[in-house]
Amino acid sequence: MSAGVELLPVTGLPEIEAGADLGALIAKAADLTDGDILVVTSKIVSKAEGRLVHAADREAAIDAETVRVVARRGGARIVENRQGLVMAAAGVDASNTAAGTVLLLPVDPDGSARALRARIQELTGRQVAVVITDTFGRPWRNGLTDVAIGAAGLSVLDDHRGRVDSHGNELTLTVTATADELAAAGDLVKGKTTGTPVAVVRGLARLVTEADGDGTGPLIRRAADDMFRLGTSEALREAVTLRRTVRAFTEDPVDPAAVRRAVAAAVTAPAPHHTTPWRFVLVESARARTELLDAMLAAWQRDLRELDGWDEAKVARRTARGDVLRNAPYLVLPCLVMDGSHDYPDARRATAEREMFTVAIGAAVQNLLVTLAGEGYGSAWVSSTMFCRDTVRATLDLPADWDPMGAIAVGRPAEAPRPRPDRPADPFVTVR
Repeated sequence: MSAGVELLPVTGLPEIEAGADLGALIAKAADLTDGDILVVTSKIVSKAEGRLVHAADREAAIDAETVRVVARRGGARIVENRQGLVMAAAGVDASNTAAGTVLLLPVDPDGSARALRARIQELTGRQVAVVITDTFGRPWRNGLTDVAIGAAGLSVLDDHRGRVDSHGNELTLTVTATADELAAAGDLVKGKTTGTPVAVVRGLARLVTEADGDGTGPLIRRAADDMFRLGTSEALREAVTLRRTVRAFTEDPVDPAAVRRAVAAAVTAPAPHHTTPWRFVLVESARARTELLDAMLAAWQRDLRELDGWDEAKVARRTARGDVLRNAPYLVLPCLVMDGSHDYPDARRATAEREMFTVAIGAAVQNLLVTLAGEGYGSAWVSSTMFCRDTVRATLDLPADWDPMGAIAVGRPAEAPRPRPDRPADPFVTVR
C-alpha cells in the first residue's frame, strides 16, 4: 500500500500553439521526481501537433473521423473513431477554439505519450509515466469523466484474477483500469475551465515501468467481447442485417432457452382482432426430427410421383432440398391458428380474413429469425411442411386446426456468410 497519493496541478503553462515543444514546457512548469505520473489533457497535445483544423461544419468533421456509428439520437452521435475509441462526436472538439475551427484528437495518442515521456526524461533525467486523457460519457451513468486515450510508462490494466481477497476468496473477474483511474484522479485538479491542462499524480511510483509498455490498446474491448457494441435501434438494424438464410450448421447443440426467448419476441408481432394466431412447435429431440422428416419425405415422394408424374431421379433432386432440415440440430415449426377470426359468408372477405392472419404469422416468424440471429444462431425458413400438412399434424400429434407454415432449421452457422451488397430502399418504394 502507498503511504499517500498527491494530486498536483501544473500551473503556468502558456497557450499551446502548433509546433510547441510541449515536453519542454511541462518540464519547465512542473517540479518532477522519479515515479511521478503526468496526466495530460489531449487538447494541448492536439494543439501542439497541429490538429486544429478549419471546419465550418462540425458534423462534417465528425463524419471524417468516424469509422462506425454506434448510436444516434437526434443530433447526438456515439461513434467509433479512427483511433478505435468509442465516444461522443468522434472526439471532435469545438470548445475553446476559434470560430470556424475544430480540434481533432492526436493521430496516435500512445505515440504522443511515448514522445512526451522521452522528451521529459531527456530534459529532466526523471523517469515518469504519461497518461493522455479525454472526456467520455459512460453507459448507464450520468456525467462525464476523463479516461486514458494514450499512455506510456505504465501498465494500463491491473489484473487481479488469480489473487486472493482478504477473506481467502479467489478473484476471477476483476481487472482494474488503472490508467482510467489515474485520468479521472488527475482531472480533479486539472479542471475544465481553469486553464490547467496537466496534473501530476505522486505517490504511485510502483505503477511506473521502465519500458513504455503497450499503451492504451488493452483498454479497448474487442468487438467479439463487446455485449453493448450498438445502441438500441442500431442493434435492431444490425440484427436484421445479420439475419441470413443458413444452410450448413455445426453439430453444436442449440440452447432451448434461446429459442424460447426468440418465441417470446415472435409473439409480440401485430395480429388482427387482438388475436394470438401463432403456435410454435419446437422439435428438440433427434428422434422426433427423424420421424417427422422421414414421414414428410415419404409424402413428398408419393405426391411427386403420383400427382406430378416425376421420375425417380427428378424426385431425388427435388427432395434433396430438405437436407437443410435434416442436417440442422433443431427445428421450429410455426403454425397458424384462426382463433378469433371472423366468419364471412362470401369468399372474397373470407380470403382476405385468412390473408390477414397469414401476414401476422409472417411478422411473428421474422421476429423469431431476427432474435435468433441476435443470439448467434443461423436459420433457414423453408416451406416444405405446407405441402404435407396432414402428415406433419399426424406425426407430431398436433390439433387439426394448427396449420404448419413451413419449418425453420436452427443452429450455429458452419461458415461465415458471404458478403451481401447493400440493398437500397428506393427500388422498392413508390411515393404518391
